[in-house]
Amino acid sequence: MKYRRVGNSGLKISEIGLGSWLTYGTAAEQEAADACIRKAFDLGINFFDTANAYNRGEGEKAIGAALKPYRRSSYVLSTKVFFPMDSGPNDRGLSRKHIMEQCEASLRRLGTDYIDIYFCHRYDQQTPLEETLRALDDLQTQGKILYAAVSEWSAAQIADAAGIGRRLNLRPLISNQPIYNMFERYIEQEILHVSGQAGIGQIVFSPLAQGVLTGKYKPGQPKPEDSRAANSNVNHVINSYMNDRVLQCVQDLNDLAQQMGVTLAQLSLAWVLRHPGVSSALIGATKPHQLEENVKAVNVVLDQDTLERIESILKQVEGFAPLR
Repeated sequence: MKYRRVGNSGLKISEIGLGSWLTYGTAAEQEAADACIRKAFDLGINFFDTANAYNRGEGEKAIGAALKPYRRSSYVLSTKVFFPMDSGPNDRGLSRKHIMEQCEASLRRLGTDYIDIYFCHRYDQQTPLEETLRALDDLQTQGKILYAAVSEWSAAQIADAAGIGRRLNLRPLISNQPIYNMFERYIEQEILHVSGQAGIGQIVFSPLAQGVLTGKYKPGQPKPEDSRAANSNVNHVINSYMNDRVLQCVQDLNDLAQQMGVTLAQLSLAWVLRHPGVSSALIGATKPHQLEENVKAVNVVLDQDTLERIESILKQVEGFAPLR
């Protein structure tokens, strides 16, 4: 495994991290969480990500239980706050009240004394940004979180937060967590540049486009019965990929990967990690062998010729935008 600093902070995390969105949270999935986290430690992965909203807190409980056998200082744990956790008017958003209460609730569910990175899961238009940032800084003073971060914030929102932080002498944000993969590249327009100026790294999610960039879906063929797309009528994001133009592009990328002697997933992860502004790529896994294959991406080097070939293939789907 290889490790990178998160932004300008001194915190180092594995280039491949393990997330728990859509993977862990039910009793039947606890065994999978335990097995995958054991394998993750064996492979040198030290970064584990969840959120209070994942299965209404059950995702945090599963990750916390799976991490319990390990020395707390040996891993980096992140969770998030923003989305509704109940029906009350203060049970959502980034107000001081909601942040403070949800941090305590997350600590209980995770079974830990502190959270390494606490993400604002989205931007809250209804709460003054200064209120949010002061609450995060106070949690750091209390030792309940070590670092604060954001997720899916725009370049302007990140710049505003950095400016307020400097003015008030608050501890700086260290990361943004955006979606980033070969089909979702909006952060290349402004966010990577603005984040770099503010000392903020990117911990990206869905680097394999919810499994599309593993090559399991073929143009003109039915979806595999055990796949996420075959078993989801409500996941509009993955269903938006299910057209032959996109899937033919994926097949061409897969052919390139085979020529290089790597899997499409390894190629896709190496492509995400090619950018120095990316601190880590979060993958989901339900089976340990998926982790074994994916972590090999950290040793895949993409030369300029390969990057140009990838860009040429991606031009086939120029203008395509998955549903968000």
